[in-house]
Amino acid sequence: MNLSIRKWRIEDKSDLAFNLNNLKIMNNLRDGLPYPFTEQDAEDFIRTMLSSDKDSTFAFAITLDDKVIGSIGVFRQDNIHSRTAEMGYYIGEPYWGNGYMTNAIKQVCQYVFENTDIIRIFAEPFAHNTASCRALEKAGFKCEGILKSNAVKCGSIIDMKMYALVRA
Repeated sequence: MNLSIRKWRIEDKSDLAFNLNNLKIMNNLRDGLPYPFTEQDAEDFIRTMLSSDKDSTFAFAITLDDKVIGSIGVFRQDNIHSRTAEMGYYIGEPYWGNGYMTNAIKQVCQYVFENTDIIRIFAEPFAHNTASCRALEKAGFKCEGILKSNAVKCGSIIDMKMYALVRA
C-alpha cells in the first residue's frame, strides 16, 4: 500500500465528505466545519484550498493507493511569525492505528522545509487527543508545553499542547 500526500482534486469530494462526516473526528478539530459534512461542503473546501495563496497555504489530501483517507495542511503565519506555520490534519477513522498520520506529517514537513523559507512548523492538538500527540512525537515534533484552558470545544474548557518541529 502506498501512502502519499498530493494536491486536492474536485473528484476527491466523496471521500472527503465520507471521512469528515464523523463526530469522533469533528470533535477533535477546530470549529468552523459544518456537520453533517456534505459533498457540496467538500467541494467548496477543495476549491478554496486549490485557489489559496500558494506561498502561504500548503494543503494536501492524504491518500492510500490514491484514495483520499484524510487531509493535512500547513498554513504560514504573518508579521514577525511569517517564517512559522501551523499544521492541521485528520485521518478517517477506518485508517486509525496504522501509522498513516505519522507518515503524512513527515511527508508534509519535508515538503514545506524543502520548498519554502519556513523554519518552524507547529501544531496544537487537544491535550486529551493522545493519538494526535503521539503521531506528532513519532514524526519528530517536540512538546513545548501545555496551554491550560486554551479552548472551548463542545461546551467544555480544554487544554491543548504546543508541539513544534524546527528546520535542521
